[in-house]
Amino acid sequence: MKPATAAKKLGVYLDATPDAFREGVVSRAELNALQADPPQWLRDLRRDGPHPRPVVAAKLGVSIAGLARGGVTEPLTTEAIEALKQERPEWLERERATQAEVRKETERIKKRDAERAERDD
Repeated sequence: MKPATAAKKLGVYLDATPDAFREGVVSRAELNALQADPPQWLRDLRRDGPHPRPVVAAKLGVSIAGLARGGVTEPLTTEAIEALKQERPEWLERERATQAEVRKETERIKKRDAERAERDD
């Protein structure tokens, strides 16, 4: 698979990976090996970043679109993410509230659909 696909599956920012990783092709066996026994560079990237948008969004408790609305377009390090959590900017609080509402609505719909399915049986 392409290095970009492998990086996505590993949850790391491609541009921060070693040259050998970016310039090669990653087989399924190699990907499984990286997941099962990550080398030091992979452990460091997962711990310290820079992290790709999906990881940043998850760590902040917002959506990827919420990051964009908040002006976060670049990968962030763990340190920068923690600083944002401490600062609690208005956009972050707003996006976290939005995300919580989305989760509640998703759960409500899931429960409603389960009840309907139970009645129809």
